[in-house]
Amino acid sequence: MEICVTATAGDLNAQVDQRFGRSQYFVFVDSDTMAFEAVPNEAIAAPGGAGIQAAQIVVNKGANMVISGNIGPNAFQVLSTASVKVATGAYGTVKEAVEMHKNGRLSETGGSTVSAHTGMGGGRGGGRGRGMGRGMGLGMQQQPMPSQPQAPQAPIAPKTKEEEIEQLSSMADGLAKDLEEVKKRIEEVKRRR
Repeated sequence: MEICVTATAGDLNAQVDQRFGRSQYFVFVDSDTMAFEAVPNEAIAAPGGAGIQAAQIVVNKGANMVISGNIGPNAFQVLSTASVKVATGAYGTVKEAVEMHKNGRLSETGGSTVSAHTGMGGGRGGGRGRGMGRGMGLGMQQQPMPSQPQAPQAPIAPKTKEEEIEQLSSMADGLAKDLEEVKKRIEEVKRRR
């Protein structure tokens, strides 16, 4: 089975990216052989429609399943229309996520797990001024989808204390790596001045 895992880097030891449409990489893994191909997500910087574009990348590569932390409604619609199954709540490394799926610890998702535009990120001009306000601050507000969370949810709660420790340790490792990348980037920018 060809599985696409959202990832923060392009290898089996990369952390699972909790976002689908704005994931940094898609790692396509043959679940039988663990052979993989990493593809940078070209939709990550799209001003809109990143989930749809990302889903089309996955469909075009022929994946049978997507594993991610969360998935939005537009991406889910594209994937389900193309008969690509989706499992969310993944954490740890790409390899661990594939193993979780193979061992039945990740179940197929029946719908989106976040509302539209959740992964747009802030702090770098993520808001694109699309408001259609009519002077009351109420223009085109997005209403939460029925029985769907409005913000990304933490990965599915582990079943045992050991699994919870493993999950939290893995998340801490991912955060430490992200922090190091941010520090490196700060130093690079400082040197340019």
